[in-house]
Amino acid sequence: VQLQASGGGLVQAGGSLRLSCVASGRAFSTYAMGWFRQCPGKEREFLTRISWSGVNTYYADSVKGRFTISRDNAKNTVYLQMNSLKPEETAVYYCAADRSSFSALYNLASQYDYWGQGTLVTVSS
Repeated sequence: VQLQASGGGLVQAGGSLRLSCVASGRAFSTYAMGWFRQCPGKEREFLTRISWSGVNTYYADSVKGRFTISRDNAKNTVYLQMNSLKPEETAVYYCAADRSSFSALYNLASQYDYWGQGTLVTVSS
């Protein structure tokens, strides 16, 4: 499967952005999907995950209450709504697909099988 992330850009601190990730192929609806970000010189950081059905979601403490993941299986798309953005959240944001329906290691990048190319989010102070 190929993933294409979009929606990044420049936003002021406290602002909002919505990222989208479109997947190719008919298997999208069977994959759990996640969002990660990576700041320069740092490891890829888990943000959130959504189950194949959309019923179950998981969030890192750092984004809980501000970020919302959702998906539309009819459109092969997963979204990340980001509110109250902070300058330190400037990073490249990645979507990823996991063929496993459930994993206790869902917050590890190594758990995911497919990755998008990333979209840059810049939060100005």
